[in-house]
Amino acid sequence: MEKVELKIDYTIYRESYPEEYEDLCRAALNVIKKAYCVYSGFAVGAAVLMNNGEVVCGTNQENVAYPSGLCAERTALFYACSTYPETGIKAIAIAARDHGMEVEDHVTPCGACRQVMAEIVQRYKADFDVIMLGRKRTIMIKASQLLPFSFVMS
Repeated sequence: MEKVELKIDYTIYRESYPEEYEDLCRAALNVIKKAYCVYSGFAVGAAVLMNNGEVVCGTNQENVAYPSGLCAERTALFYACSTYPETGIKAIAIAARDHGMEVEDHVTPCGACRQVMAEIVQRYKADFDVIMLGRKRTIMIKASQLLPFSFVMS
């Protein structure tokens, strides 16, 4: 039996955002108001910064026939990759409000969103920053670090 230790690098920002991504973080926070979350009250906004400088936003879209809705991250990422299929992604910022209140701690992507991010890293052969916003704490991590054992077709 071999034991292997997994190291994950990330940066913590307390009551601030990464300076180079301030506009992207604001875009994620601003788009939250467009979320359709009448069932959970948990509104999520995502803003994707493409390598060409374009910013694409998305929100969570719930549906009474759960799980027919879609997370903000995948909404934004799928739109970004379909609109700019030849352009890679530089970063994604994710923000949330729970019943109208900005979440205190950082918001994290679900497993399905992490898998999509892992495939985008493979597709463009380039990693990108994931900024998970919170009122008191924000974390920035590379997309490849979020799901170390992602599904891969051989």
